[in-house]
Amino acid sequence: MNRLPRLLFPLLFSLSACSGLYYSGLEKIGIPKREVMVHRVEKARDTQEETKEQFKSALDQFRAVTRFQGGDLEATYDRLNGEYEASAKKAEEVRYRIREIEDVSDALFNEWKNEITQYSNASLKRSSQAKLRDTKTQYRQLINAMKNAEAKIEPVLTVFRDQVMFLKHNLNAQAIASLKTELGSINNDVSNLIAAMERSINEANAFIRTMENK
Repeated sequence: MNRLPRLLFPLLFSLSACSGLYYSGLEKIGIPKREVMVHRVEKARDTQEETKEQFKSALDQFRAVTRFQGGDLEATYDRLNGEYEASAKKAEEVRYRIREIEDVSDALFNEWKNEITQYSNASLKRSSQAKLRDTKTQYRQLINAMKNAEAKIEPVLTVFRDQVMFLKHNLNAQAIASLKTELGSINNDVSNLIAAMERSINEANAFIRTMENK
């Protein structure tokens, strides 16, 4: 699939794709929109995998705080805040990856639709139309799964943020007690988020396989 040196490939695909000119430039050096789309789905899948692991790590740190028995509570806060900030950063990356996929998908499907009108052979035209419909259906399943997983991130981050701030403002047993009270809800929310991420990752893998076989 890769037609560029391994070091150049990520650089090109990380550039902003806000215009058809960008994709035209890539196609001139042998990288079609389909290839861009597959690459971006791969990056989104990998980002979701990383995000899933980050939220697991943050949950582990919340659990550790509830077991606090003495020592440097400020250092404990610093570790928890670090996990929250890392989680917030991954959440933003997930949103960015989804936007990238939506951008290239619009360009790809519009191009495909326009090119279908150029067929003179009716059989080939019908075949291409059917493939476009199938690809759009699979794409909608993928993007819906990704957005469903992404939508579950912010409620978890909100609880994380509230608890981290409360710990910062108190640094005492009351703050630890508050965390203990919320831990069950946090556990449940993170579990639901991870499950949604895994469904999205599976959809991404299925979509990649389909695109590579078309």
